[in-house]
Amino acid sequence: MSQAALIRRTPHPHTRDSLASELRALGLTPGMNLLVHCSMRRIGFIVGGAQTLLLALLDAIGPQGTLMVPTHTSFNTDPARWENPPVPADWVQTIRDHTPAFDPQRTPSNLMGQLAELVRTCPDARRSPHPVGSFAALGPAAATLVDHHPLLHEFGETSPLARHYDLDGHVLLLGVGHERNTSLHLAEHRADFPAKSTISEGCAMLVDGQRAWVSYPMLALDTDDFPRLGRDFEAAHASPTLHIATIGGATARLIHQPTLVDFATDWMELHRHPDED
Repeated sequence: MSQAALIRRTPHPHTRDSLASELRALGLTPGMNLLVHCSMRRIGFIVGGAQTLLLALLDAIGPQGTLMVPTHTSFNTDPARWENPPVPADWVQTIRDHTPAFDPQRTPSNLMGQLAELVRTCPDARRSPHPVGSFAALGPAAATLVDHHPLLHEFGETSPLARHYDLDGHVLLLGVGHERNTSLHLAEHRADFPAKSTISEGCAMLVDGQRAWVSYPMLALDTDDFPRLGRDFEAAHASPTLHIATIGGATARLIHQPTLVDFATDWMELHRHPDED
């Protein structure tokens, strides 16, 4: 969306103070551990853009709170599996051979939005070492959340999502729906359903200090039913587990992550069957 279109659809500019006030009214509290998925354009015109939004979020959770964002790198995956868009077959090996090794300090996130990239580049942020599914965090719990993130557990029991669960964290969906709710991938790891399977993934990473293309098994993830799952969760839950309000011009959902993951685990075991519509 162009800047002109953003201004036209915004009744009045949003500021650090106005956003922080709305975030507190939604339910953000000092000391909260918060995982944020965000679409800036849905909020409308913000004076100062992503920097202002970040400051407002930090104001709302205070210095004892920790903010985490996804900083995934989908371009550092096996190009043979790319679909949106695919690449010519004769490009695949070239991409495998020349993609730079993942570097937590330098590799940019991909398609994660302005806020996530801003958090990643903050001098005091910590970023997890996973070469595909990394997260970045700011705050006193950042090291606990992101420092240990092994290759074979992108979103599973040794991922930042699981540590966020352990720390009784919350998820803020700001201008996005459950299709962007990565915590549901933790439920995929925990749930037992017939179609559960693994695939072979690949990425460029450092091995003993040298760049290498590494293939590894990972859970086959499926987001197709996330919107339906999210609707069922919202139909079954209310405050204090779920709060829905407007932040700027965006619909915002504040969700207690352990409650969501537990619900989603049971939901997938009930609904993820071959005969389901």
